[in-house]
Amino acid sequence: MTDARQALAEALPRVERGDAEWLLLHALGKPRSWLIAHDRDELDEQVLRDYRAMVERRAVGEPVAYITGQRGFWSLDLEVSQAALIPRPETELLVELALERLPPDEALAVADLGTGSGAIALAIAHERRQAKVVATDRSVDALAVAERNAQRLDLRVEFARGDWFDAIAGRRFALVVSNPPYIEADDPHLQQGDLRFEPPRALASGADGLDAIRQIVHEAPGYLEPGGWLLMEHGWTQAAAVRALLDARGFAQVQTFRDLESRDRVTGGRWG
Repeated sequence: MTDARQALAEALPRVERGDAEWLLLHALGKPRSWLIAHDRDELDEQVLRDYRAMVERRAVGEPVAYITGQRGFWSLDLEVSQAALIPRPETELLVELALERLPPDEALAVADLGTGSGAIALAIAHERRQAKVVATDRSVDALAVAERNAQRLDLRVEFARGDWFDAIAGRRFALVVSNPPYIEADDPHLQQGDLRFEPPRALASGADGLDAIRQIVHEAPGYLEPGGWLLMEHGWTQAAAVRALLDARGFAQVQTFRDLESRDRVTGGRWG
């Protein structure tokens, strides 16, 4: 029989320890604290088979979030799948900036474009219960994941299928947020690491990575209320280009915000 410590030792030459532990705990359905007192416990054969299969998937580079089907974001535990990007910690800055512009006692309209798993929209809905949040995506499969997350978390978000603003034609919002694709189409990182397993259309956007951002900036004024904000995540080298797009379109108070690693991460501006 194999105990937990032996199973981890078997996995460690191929995957990082943190990943090995997380996968084992997922197979067991146990919290991380379980390992402290139970690393000598023998593992059920089915658990061991499941664990070894997950280690094999991680060893070839598949992200842990896709293997387990789970990812934490903000204060939420989300379902994830290869239909959508894996929510990342740096995107929480976009949520923070959105909340600063949304009073908790007002029923303001908010749009999240390209919602994927629903992470941003659901985090906003969780913190601003009065807000009227609508989330769009062109992927049927991604919207299905987002809708399941909303139902399980009992959060009120409207979902609409369409490319960027197409799904919400004729409507106006106090705030529009988006984490669009922004990687250059020929960036070699797309063929490396976790990115190999994520949906390409949600990652890359044209030769300079700015095609989606250009479209959003161009169309946003037709969907923003006077004084409404547009906030977008982007690559850390793209801040100046995004500010230039917003300035040229006529946005005011254009500025870039840095993430916890002091990298330019979100740029936005106010309309009217």
